[in-house]
Amino acid sequence: MARIVRHNDESVREGYIRNGGKEVKLFTSALKVFQCNNRIVMAQRKHLDDFLRGRIIGRLECGRTQLEVSEELGIAQSVISRLWQRSQDDGNVSRCYSTGRPRVITPNEDRYLAVTAKRNRRSTASDLSRQLSSATGTTVSRQTVYRRLGHIGLYVCRPVRCVPLTATHCRLRLAWSRENALWTPQQWSCVMFSDESRFSLQSDSRRTFIWRAPGTRYHQENTVTIVQDGSFGEELFLVPEMTCMFRV
Repeated sequence: MARIVRHNDESVREGYIRNGGKEVKLFTSALKVFQCNNRIVMAQRKHLDDFLRGRIIGRLECGRTQLEVSEELGIAQSVISRLWQRSQDDGNVSRCYSTGRPRVITPNEDRYLAVTAKRNRRSTASDLSRQLSSATGTTVSRQTVYRRLGHIGLYVCRPVRCVPLTATHCRLRLAWSRENALWTPQQWSCVMFSDESRFSLQSDSRRTFIWRAPGTRYHQENTVTIVQDGSFGEELFLVPEMTCMFRV
């Protein structure tokens, strides 16, 4: 385990610790701590741009060590070592041509898919693929649409089924709840709820899917209204009678 050496310990230089008989340098400034944290973030980058490559080579040509450049720019020393080796071999530090199939869809087309899906949240992946093809001429599969929208943050989910309530409905329901909030089980035992069957003339709302982002489940645009039992509507029949309460 590393031991922090105090200033009165003359056997170790200031700013160092002794670890197993060896002196290990400490990060003594806030800038060094920031560079250390930034190194972890920078390590997640896939590629270095040409400007950053030039900065690395310039520092190395000025006599800086690879470790110093690594700590200063927050880049792994192995990356700097490979870049310097390529520069010494052929003098080329640009990014090599990467193999693999090129991406069929551009960032602008990604944004087009996202905007189209948000405007019509019930559109299917096939519909979005056809709209993209007619607008840009790019033909993609359904799976590509799913992947690109998922990368943006839009996923296929079931909408929340809710009752279309007006301000009057909310006020009356709140008043009824407050009026009956303190009812005892004996009082509720005198209430009988009628039985009915629900028949919808439209497609089942449970089979409807929409595009939405995580955390937006209860947003108004992500809900579908239904005619609840006890209400009349053009899409619903109740058999044999309306849902209501009967006091016995």
